[in-house]
Amino acid sequence: MEPRNNVTYFVLLGLTQDPKEQKVLFIMFLLFYILTVVGNLLIVVTVTVSKTLGSPMYFFLANLSFMDVIYSSCISPRLISEFFFQKSTISFQSCMTQLFIDHLFGGSEVFLLLVMAYDRYVAICKPLHYLVIMRQWVCVVLLVVSWVGGFLHSVIQVSTIYGLPFCGPNVIDHFFCDMYPLLKLVCTETYVAGLLVAANGGVICSIVFVLLLISYGVILHSLKNLSPEGRRKALQTCGSHITVVVFFFVPCIFMYARPAKTFPIDKSLTVFYTVITPMLNPLIYTLRNSEMINAMKKLWRRNVISSSQ
Repeated sequence: MEPRNNVTYFVLLGLTQDPKEQKVLFIMFLLFYILTVVGNLLIVVTVTVSKTLGSPMYFFLANLSFMDVIYSSCISPRLISEFFFQKSTISFQSCMTQLFIDHLFGGSEVFLLLVMAYDRYVAICKPLHYLVIMRQWVCVVLLVVSWVGGFLHSVIQVSTIYGLPFCGPNVIDHFFCDMYPLLKLVCTETYVAGLLVAANGGVICSIVFVLLLISYGVILHSLKNLSPEGRRKALQTCGSHITVVVFFFVPCIFMYARPAKTFPIDKSLTVFYTVITPMLNPLIYTLRNSEMINAMKKLWRRNVISSSQ
């Protein structure tokens, strides 16, 4: 027998119901989103057109920035429009679509960060074999594996929630469609579904996070064999990667590696890894990377010269 579903749309309570706070948040989140899109697209364009950024590290970084643009665009524009129009409804199908895209790009980013850690491990621990191991087709395969992993993760998450009965109420105490807030509205036992969500989200994030910490631990341990200049560059690169990993994984693990419950802090943590982290990634990866900064300067000079002629 098909589960009964009387819900055709959901009402999102958002971050706040106060009109004054909504105006402030509208400006703030609009600025965040603009910085996210501009910063990440600048990295994509710079890596694409620059001849000096042809290493696998920048290939993966450009794809990470592309993921961040789509990942943020899945959530931020609707959130910004809710602040402006004070309209906070979303159809059932749009909710499922948002859920799928969110976990597709979020899951793909989880696996891509693991790939980027492997790339740094090979570059620092096996420098003489780096170009042989990280050939172009290998990089493409690793990228495809990241996308496939994110796709499978997203399909499992959406399949878990899609077939459950929603009989009402239809009010989601969140600013977008996410797993645990939706499970609260299901009018049947959700213990098994909660376990599936935790296993497919929290456990995967926790395992990948531990693997990342181990890999960067091995990398940092091997730095003693490098020259002072090589050690400095490796520390800068690994420091950027570790910062992004901590910013992204710690909130995700807290959100999903637990029983299917919601807490008041959930909204703030979700804002951090869905809005703030994609905005910070370009700064984290570029401010301490002299090659990226020089490539951006050359791109800027080229555009200025071409526009003045």
